[in-house]
Amino acid sequence: MKDEILIPDNFAVEEASQYRQELNEKIEKGEKDFTFNFSKCNFIDSTGLGVLVGIYKKCKELNGNFKIHSINNPQVLKVFKLTRLDKVFGIE
Repeated sequence: MKDEILIPDNFAVEEASQYRQELNEKIEKGEKDFTFNFSKCNFIDSTGLGVLVGIYKKCKELNGNFKIHSINNPQVLKVFKLTRLDKVFGIE
């Protein structure tokens, strides 16, 4: 099991771009199992969601695992539900 990735308090444009780059580098190195810890996340925007969707698709292509857990903020959970991504991602 790989280390889990702690999503920052504000997962928006600036942070999301940095995460996209780091996650793509991990995939290039052969990683395909990702667990995202949302315990500290209080805001996510479309850029943050886009990063997750992109990594999710790559994980599926590689027969990897993609999990999200500890969404403690109701507004963040609401974004996942409104976009129906709660049905796509494995949210624990």
